[in-house]
Amino acid sequence: MSTIIMNGKKTAQDIKDELKAEVALLKEKSIEPTLAVVLVGENQASQVYVKNKKRACEYIGIRSLSYELDCTTSEEELLKLIHDLNSRSDVHGILVQLPLPKQINEGNILLAIDPSKDVDGFHPINVGNLSVGREGFVSCTPAGIIELMKRYSIPMEGKKCVVIGRSNIVGKPISMLLLRENATVTICHSRTKDLALECQGADILIAAIGKANFVSKDFVKKGAVIVDVGINRLENGKLCGDVAYDECFDLASAITPVPGGVGPMTIAMLMKNCVLAATK
Repeated sequence: MSTIIMNGKKTAQDIKDELKAEVALLKEKSIEPTLAVVLVGENQASQVYVKNKKRACEYIGIRSLSYELDCTTSEEELLKLIHDLNSRSDVHGILVQLPLPKQINEGNILLAIDPSKDVDGFHPINVGNLSVGREGFVSCTPAGIIELMKRYSIPMEGKKCVVIGRSNIVGKPISMLLLRENATVTICHSRTKDLALECQGADILIAAIGKANFVSKDFVKKGAVIVDVGINRLENGKLCGDVAYDECFDLASAITPVPGGVGPMTIAMLMKNCVLAATK
């Protein structure tokens, strides 16, 4: 059995090319998809993410508006900006880059974004829509994972899926999306007893805990599909995932690399959400 490497970079490029064609058609109807990106403070990782998002917008033909605010910005000032962007008919998507400085309550900010412009899929209304199977924006990383597996023809129906991590951004929504695909889902987390044992039964194992190389070969049954959502920087500056890639590789039937797996898919799905918002 040779292991399939699920190339998120290539798949994301395919999606961006499809969106580019879609945006060209929208522009013929005088609709210009527009994404407003708000960055507060000097977080380096956030700056890199924002730069990548702008680059993707440029490639696809999405107009991007950039708001780079000082780290001393008050919650009131940020809420005012969001209110202004909500009321602008030429802005289809609003993205506030997390994390925010400590004087700003993240929950209040996410609640303030108009759900129909919430291309990150974090607003409680969109989360609620996902949980009851209604239409709405789905957060980009989970949506990207499902899309990647579909494009590699990985069957999910009837499969036993184990998700390690219960965050609102990845763990919970990916669980609901897998249920939508008729998979049987187990969610594990830091308090799970016999974590490795739980994982050993998984046909599809999704690691999203933010611990470098945490998932060893003892967690993986032969032939499992492994999706690594983690992105961690080691002391030598190298990036790695939550999965010990080299030791799990031969056991897996398919695996995502880090970098170049789930990461590029996240941005591609953000772009997809933005085009969807403009179409609506």
